[in-house]
Amino acid sequence: MLILRIAILGIGSIGGMLLGALADSDAELIAVSRGYMASQISERGLTLNTPEGTVEHFPSELFTVIDSASVPIPIHLANSCDFTLICGKSHSTPILAQLASELLSKEGIAISLQNGLGHSEYLSKKIGRGNVLGCTITHGAWRDINSVHWAGRGNIILGSLEGKSPSPKINDFISLLESSNLSPMWSEDIHKEIWIKLLINIAINPICAVTSLRNGEILLRNNIWNQSCSTMLEASIIANSLGIDIDSEDLISKLKSVIKSTSKNRCSMLQDIMNGKKTEIDSLCGEIVSKGESLGIPTPLNAMLYTLIKGIEDNSKV
Repeated sequence: MLILRIAILGIGSIGGMLLGALADSDAELIAVSRGYMASQISERGLTLNTPEGTVEHFPSELFTVIDSASVPIPIHLANSCDFTLICGKSHSTPILAQLASELLSKEGIAISLQNGLGHSEYLSKKIGRGNVLGCTITHGAWRDINSVHWAGRGNIILGSLEGKSPSPKINDFISLLESSNLSPMWSEDIHKEIWIKLLINIAINPICAVTSLRNGEILLRNNIWNQSCSTMLEASIIANSLGIDIDSEDLISKLKSVIKSTSKNRCSMLQDIMNGKKTEIDSLCGEIVSKGESLGIPTPLNAMLYTLIKGIEDNSKV
């Protein structure tokens, strides 16, 4: 198997979890972050709290760190990466896509692990559809100032946007993820998987952001669980109207599974609210409301959560 050079763009919770998970592999890792986070990794390395309760520290020598806020891509790294894993917030996609295009080799592949819709399509316009894989991730993670907490194991689903089979290099990448306990899978219908991930995010993120609940607490409160399911199923009507065949019972089963596997996790939107940051509500409920309007399908539950989260965002700026 070839030694792969992999750049992880955005070292937040998911990006940090991936950096730690891959740190013991043979891959050459490049960590692209901004300001304080970049300096932390450069000076102190990365500390990862695993779902099993162990604490692992990876020294900075294991990574090449690029501070995207102040340093251009070094010449020796430009157009050298086999894969770029884009883990930043959805509103940073244009910046991250540009960085990915500067880092990737001619045959390199960009993968968005972000929440919401449209990221793979944006990357395709920037990099080329044949150089982009669709992806979803259900591993749970959060981070504090000093460390990353891998809060629950899930999986990573990859797939070709063009319905093609994986190339030998992609198979090498999948093997790398497998040996790093990231549970990769290949999907023949990655567009459906991205929609399912969107719907599950809609069921968890805005609900937890408004209520301050950890993921697992949703299942413990019938009224919250019912609201979560209702919002998700309302959004699934949009998916079905766009030709994405999603079974309601299977969707609810998947939601339960994700909540249980990430029960102690504070979802990314709740973390953003707690830290006074902009959330990804535009690429979640906002997308559903927009598509519903264009299709003439009402989406009142998603519209309500969208309005509430935007109100909290605006209030945090005061």
